[in-house]
Amino acid sequence: MTYPNPRLSRRHLLAASAAVVVAFSAAACTAPAPESPTPAPAPGGHRPSASDPWRPAVHLTAEKNWLNDPNGLVYHDGTYHAFYQYNPRGNSWGNMSWGHSTSKDLVHWEQQPVAMEASPQEEIFSGSIVMDKNNASGLGTAQNPPMVALYTSAYGKNGALPQGSQAQSVAFSVDNGSTWQKYKGNPVLNLAPTNNNFRDPKITWYEPGRYWVMTTVVADAQVVKMFKSTDLLHWDFLSDFSGVGAQGGLWEVPELVQMDVEDSSAKKWVMLLSINPGGIAGGSGMQYFVGEFDGTRFTAENAAPADAPLTESQWLDHGADYYAANSISGAPGGKPVLLGWMGNWDYAQHVPTTPWRGSMAIPRELTLVRGQKRLELRSAIAGVAREALERSGEVKSKNLTVGPEAQDLGADFASRTQLIELEMDLTSAREAGILLRRSADGSASLRISYNKEKRTVRVDRSKAGTSNFSEKFSPYHEVALPSSGSDGKVRLHILLDSSSVEVFAQDGAAVISDTFFPDWDNTGSSVFSMDGNTDFTVQSRAL
Repeated sequence: MTYPNPRLSRRHLLAASAAVVVAFSAAACTAPAPESPTPAPAPGGHRPSASDPWRPAVHLTAEKNWLNDPNGLVYHDGTYHAFYQYNPRGNSWGNMSWGHSTSKDLVHWEQQPVAMEASPQEEIFSGSIVMDKNNASGLGTAQNPPMVALYTSAYGKNGALPQGSQAQSVAFSVDNGSTWQKYKGNPVLNLAPTNNNFRDPKITWYEPGRYWVMTTVVADAQVVKMFKSTDLLHWDFLSDFSGVGAQGGLWEVPELVQMDVEDSSAKKWVMLLSINPGGIAGGSGMQYFVGEFDGTRFTAENAAPADAPLTESQWLDHGADYYAANSISGAPGGKPVLLGWMGNWDYAQHVPTTPWRGSMAIPRELTLVRGQKRLELRSAIAGVAREALERSGEVKSKNLTVGPEAQDLGADFASRTQLIELEMDLTSAREAGILLRRSADGSASLRISYNKEKRTVRVDRSKAGTSNFSEKFSPYHEVALPSSGSDGKVRLHILLDSSSVEVFAQDGAAVISDTFFPDWDNTGSSVFSMDGNTDFTVQSRAL
């Protein structure tokens, strides 16, 4: 959970070895009646229209008001629950509460009433949810085990801790996430001295020890702090993780997840970690570390030193708009399924959308593979989401060879929202790519290209639409690919929505996620080749 301007937020120095005090919570679990939430707008999604041209068609967003970091992601009884940072009272950051939406397929979402609402004494910052199947917390029953949320309490005037301080608290639900009650013994975890940047609890089950592990951050000290618990209420300190990777901003939203190494019997642990500012594309970004976890300490392997160039760190996304992603607890399929915020704190509060502001990226699943120098993550659209997208309509295809003259793809490729498979064989060309949301006169478009000499994929949004809302709305982003495919071809999977694009290059070896704000009437698509010929295969499904 980031403040809008971290450089002006409630910061103070804290040594990485800050002493840990567990807030004793032996009080009875009798919970107060749930607070009355502000009603959400009527459930049901909206489609983009000329009056709401940038409304996402296939991404989660609130029907109105501000939305940012996903929280409390959990799958239960066939339903995906996404909670998220939400302002029930306005279209900018503030009054931080937990919004709530549900889905059966990770594409079509139904907004629910606000789950936990801010008060003058306490804002509800980021956190996570687990199903307490064995009722270890005692907050439910054996017959009706609870959903348990760990979240950051950000205290205001007359709060349980001094104003400005942050600590970890518990809430629970015994009706499948519809209503929530705060635990009487909150906060359950605090630091000594009390800290203003101690936040973002994410819970992972550690099977060898039969306990839960919580990862949190002291954001301005670039430290991940880990704790363990058998009941989700009483937490013991394990260790700190720090000193490697990008250090240029606040560390946030850490998660520790165990993964299989593809085509191997080996398993590794991965630490996901957001940073703001200091990301690879400027402003907000997400890095990760691969290593070992022995139940107490996480040790990163082949991690970039803290003073290394950003290009030596490992990044989950090379675009400007992918942040605070964490996995859906209990998601089927065996691979981590992430949901991330499609925003960047450099300009998120100024994007020109109304009455809503902020959306989530498409859920993606991760695979861990052996790269040329170290283990690397690959990303793909989550299988459940991809199946939902592929049910939307007929696939249109074209095979063509393009020389100096760009070729229009025609009406079959003119949807404002598309799932595109693009294959390019740059037989003699230096650079080739596709133009999307192109204007009739060709002066405006989103340009996605591959440069054969540099081996880079670039998304250029500099001429894609409205950008005068912020000087920090960066014009383009690019990433180097280790190589083309074994057949020399470049393959891009592109999800185009009404105000965003996600480009998965070479089977997810690199991803660029960017927002942009095109004119409603700009719907053209074309392919181009520079300094030679390129063979294209283009497939598209209108969404």
